[in-house]
Amino acid sequence: MNQLDRNQSILHKYIPEKAVPIISEWIYTFDFKLRIKKSRSSKYGDYRPPVKGENHQITINHDMNKYAFLITLIHEVAHLSTYNKHKNHVKPHGDEWKLHYKFLMQQFLIPEIFPVDVITALRKYMNNPAASSCSDTNLLRVLKNYDVRNNTVLLEDVPSGATFSYNDNRFFIKGEQSRKRIRCKEAKTNMIYLFNPLTEVFVIHTPLFAENKADFPNK
Repeated sequence: MNQLDRNQSILHKYIPEKAVPIISEWIYTFDFKLRIKKSRSSKYGDYRPPVKGENHQITINHDMNKYAFLITLIHEVAHLSTYNKHKNHVKPHGDEWKLHYKFLMQQFLIPEIFPVDVITALRKYMNNPAASSCSDTNLLRVLKNYDVRNNTVLLEDVPSGATFSYNDNRFFIKGEQSRKRIRCKEAKTNMIYLFNPLTEVFVIHTPLFAENKADFPNK
């Protein structure tokens, strides 16, 4: 099996089938190493420019659905493309990166690659793409519909006052929503953390009465 066939075999596991030939060609054309990483709560992917004669390197978390994986990968390739033209002389998510991202994304916005609801959300997001697709609540909510969940639920669907676990060994009590985040109190420390409403969590137990509120400080 040659390198092209090997790349395509691996990519089939992570992205939609019709996108495989394009991404496989990009790996060759842009000359980068794609590394699949374990889940990282701080980021979904990243790009590292070549150092000491090494290839460009892109890393992507392994546990995203195929559509989210592909969007994140294109995001990082846009960083590579921007670096090739401008090096480090422009902002990481400035106008130059947005232009490259929009250009690279265009050929993927077809029903053979993305479902129609994802295309609709993506087109809206691509009008002014942000540093992370997760900052676009509408796009993230649509992408979450294609996740395979193992007994997890979205935090926005958990009743106020319920206890839930996050990152396996941390337990929180859900409070009220504050602007775009939900205030949650860590059970062990009583510290308040702000969560994205679309965070996937495990519910430990729910309050006896739905109207019961958890006791949270205002500040």
